[in-house]
Amino acid sequence: MNKLNKKHELETIEIQLLLEGLFRYYGFDFRNYALASLKRRIWNIIHSERLSSISELQNKVLHDPHCLDRFLLGLSVNVTAMFRDPSFYLVFRQKVVPLLRTYPFIRIWHAGCSTGEEVYSMAILLQEEGLYHRSLLYATDMNELVLKKAKMGIFSLDLMQQYTQYYMQAGGKKSFSEYYTAAYDNAIFSTSLKENIIFSAHNLVTDGSFNEFNVILCRNVLIYFNQALQEKVHHLLYQSLGRFGILGLGHQESLKTTPHEQDYEEVDNHEKLYRRII
Repeated sequence: MNKLNKKHELETIEIQLLLEGLFRYYGFDFRNYALASLKRRIWNIIHSERLSSISELQNKVLHDPHCLDRFLLGLSVNVTAMFRDPSFYLVFRQKVVPLLRTYPFIRIWHAGCSTGEEVYSMAILLQEEGLYHRSLLYATDMNELVLKKAKMGIFSLDLMQQYTQYYMQAGGKKSFSEYYTAAYDNAIFSTSLKENIIFSAHNLVTDGSFNEFNVILCRNVLIYFNQALQEKVHHLLYQSLGRFGILGLGHQESLKTTPHEQDYEEVDNHEKLYRRII
């Protein structure tokens, strides 16, 4: 075995030990995350902590709770935006909202909600469609720090021009600025949007089902899991979705080759919207 292969093998062992330690001591299970993406983020954290090896990071994470918080934040994928992928929301208005109108009460789960931009987007959409008053949105993430930011509903004012464009492309019916108040460099979103949102910690990897939903949105989360973990999470989503409920995935995600592929019908293949039929 040459030096490069030995170095790669040692790095893999160190990562496995780090992830095993996190799981056994804290209960956070990253052991089945996609290795290539995980490795990049771990090394970014090592550099930000001014350390030189994965083993040093393991020692610090296991003994320093503040380092653990930073580690979880660095390991989580928090790329999001208001009305991210506007065409998804446009199709949701056109094809899913008519189905939701038939329900007396609507439960929606945003799994892996990050800092909340997409949850507030859904709240706005439901308000405009006259459905928010009979909806309850559960917004969950494993990371307490991003949940805290999500609960605040305060985002950078610099982003509002871009978000306004997304909102209009998503079929928005009002002036986007009606939904927030500008204060200094922040956009503070209306408290009325929070009235029917429950923010709570939930780990897709280790936690179970907690309700039955009419809609589950788990977009751009599964791409960071390996095949075994994707199947486990798909089973959880299936268990949590009522019959004829709607599942929304990210553009790079699919039900193909999953154990539940035959349990859904396509609502819109391009926007990865599916309806549970079994």
